[in-house]
Amino acid sequence: MPRILIAGCGYVGSRTADLFHEGGWAVEGWTHSAVSSAQLLRKPYPVIPLDIARRDQINARPENFDIIIHCASTQGGDAEQYRQVYLDGSRNLLDRFVGSTFLFTSSTSVYGQDDGEWVTEQSPAQPRHDTGRVLFEAEQLVLSRGGIVLRLAGIHGPKRSGLLKKFLNGQAIIDKDNDRFANQVHRDDVASALFLLADSRREPAQVYNVVDDAPIRRSECYLWLAEKLNRPAPPVGQSPVNPKRGRSNKRVRNDKLRGVGWVPQYPSFADAMERSILPSFGL
Repeated sequence: MPRILIAGCGYVGSRTADLFHEGGWAVEGWTHSAVSSAQLLRKPYPVIPLDIARRDQINARPENFDIIIHCASTQGGDAEQYRQVYLDGSRNLLDRFVGSTFLFTSSTSVYGQDDGEWVTEQSPAQPRHDTGRVLFEAEQLVLSRGGIVLRLAGIHGPKRSGLLKKFLNGQAIIDKDNDRFANQVHRDDVASALFLLADSRREPAQVYNVVDDAPIRRSECYLWLAEKLNRPAPPVGQSPVNPKRGRSNKRVRNDKLRGVGWVPQYPSFADAMERSILPSFGL
């Protein structure tokens, strides 16, 4: 029975761990804190608290694994936290589990394009902010060791949607002068991408964009929500700058991932909202 480690058994990681367990894999999950670990006590696989930025903690673990998936999160941290979790964490895992297939979840924020163009894995990745630069550095480390990098779009899913939250809280703004595209992907589709790429042992040192089929302008998202929920449309104004993405504006393609057999369960914003997200919010 193949063994897999989910380093970062949180919102995405726990769903990914469930998929592998259901597929007959021997699964172990790691979380950053004992509190997070305790919340997963009922899982049918062990979940232990461990800080992947701590080399001594990783090296103290006696187990070995066929697959390592690094999908830990900083929960919105700064550049130093990014460095500890993504760069130091990746290096510590790669050094400890030499020979294991390694998958790393990065972000489409490494693309700095700002004119709405379509981008693929071949497009320049030139992040404009410190957090994106740390992610890109971690990507290069993983690729140099033969690992696989998944660049995830903005994750939404049950009980989670940044756009919906802003709309419901009255923080949404329709910015006609900066109506950027939103690139999104459902949590379950991220998990299925990880399962596909790990289970099939794809060619090493590859980058895959993980995003739904239909980038959508933010104004369209908000207007769709207003109509669907029968609420007023957001006001027109100037939206604040995202500190991690700035004014980046691009449409991210998923052709490469689709080319190896991945099919998103939720191919668009509307699909995800209607079939998963709005019901989870009781809307």
